Amino acid sequence: MPELRKDPILGRWVIIASERAKRPDDFKSPPPTPKPANCPFCEGNEAVTPPEIMAVRTPDSRPNEKGWKIRVVPNKFPALTIEGNVDKRGQGLYDRMNGIGAHEVIIETPEHLSSMVGLNEEHIRNVLWVYRERLLDLKKDVRLVFGLIFKNVGETAGASLEHTHSQLITTPIVPIRIEQEIKGGKIFFDYRGRCIFCDVIAQELEYEKRLVINDEHFVAFCPFASRFPFETWIMPKEHLTHFETIPQSLLPALAHILNKVYVKIESVLKHPAYNMLIHTTPFDMEETEYYHWHVEIIPRLTRMAGYEWGTGFYINPVPPEDAAKYLREI
Repeated sequence: MPELRKDPILGRWVIIASERAKRPDDFKSPPPTPKPANCPFCEGNEAVTPPEIMAVRTPDSRPNEKGWKIRVVPNKFPALTIEGNVDKRGQGLYDRMNGIGAHEVIIETPEHLSSMVGLNEEHIRNVLWVYRERLLDLKKDVRLVFGLIFKNVGETAGASLEHTHSQLITTPIVPIRIEQEIKGGKIFFDYRGRCIFCDVIAQELEYEKRLVINDEHFVAFCPFASRFPFETWIMPKEHLTHFETIPQSLLPALAHILNKVYVKIESVLKHPAYNMLIHTTPFDMEETEYYHWHVEIIPRLTRMAGYEWGTGFYINPVPPEDAAKYLREI
């Protein structure tokens, strides 16, 4: 029968609609976005994008020309802009401020690939290093307090271009979702004296049925109260709070498990649209004993409708135990 499950971190309830249980083949992947005649992210089209902020290049190449392996540029149509002052102010009971922040695009390869799965693990490690370096650089700006690395794959997930890329947006405020995670972690720590994220890892390793991958440094699993079918989280086993301070020695291991999870999701679900998010501690917070950075990968297989919007409940037709089993076995 259906179950109501409570997320132990956020206190959010989810409906696991086992009566509507679906198999991977029951989900239809959207058709791929047609390749544009002149993709702005392909090598040779550097002049079409804004000037690069950072790049991994061959030694003899010059900025904004061919010869790059990974390239970071400002978003041509940014959600926030880097120039100006925050200027927090009120209007009666309303608060407002200027839309200050950074919005960057990490173009992950000069080749026109639709997925990171087409890259080898060394290249993925270099992409992760670029993520880390951009966060470290933007962290120096005292106006900015939080940075989110995210990836949209497929039009349904919000990608306007097929060419594989990630984005980084930094803001002068901490998003409510991150605040809720931190608050949930703090409440649990104050009550039990332990990190709830570390406890989640321990419980998933003991229970095993929601595990997707368990290796020396990282664990991938489908959360107990998964909001979406085949939602998968990746967490470092070591208690690490800020993604931007991840030891470089761990980047190969993270590249390995990230690649394996991408391969499994794309194989089981026949190349679905999905989002990847890295949740990390705000820039202006010191290391804490109650928050743990993690990666969330969310296939876009279902849509939120009236009940979800009206209640905040999510309805998931695939129990996470079933999703993990499919992913483990591929």
